[in-house]
Amino acid sequence: MAKKAAKKRRYSRSSGSDVKGEMRRYKKGTAKSGRGGKGGKVKSRKQAIAIGLSKARKQGKKVPKKRTTKHKS
Repeated sequence: MAKKAAKKRRYSRSSGSDVKGEMRRYKKGTAKSGRGGKGGKVKSRKQAIAIGLSKARKQGKKVPKKRTTKHKS
């Protein structure tokens, strides 16, 4: 019999609710980007998700580290 790999949650459930809330604000048209919400309107879904994850990270919730791109020089 093959062993079943243990699946672990990469994100906490509460971080998912932060993203959900940010998506609601984005769909309503009230989501703002930048420090203290003084920036412009959030224009894409990806941007709204990133803001939600960032807020969760600041609160110390379980969220993976940001991905970094490797550039060849």
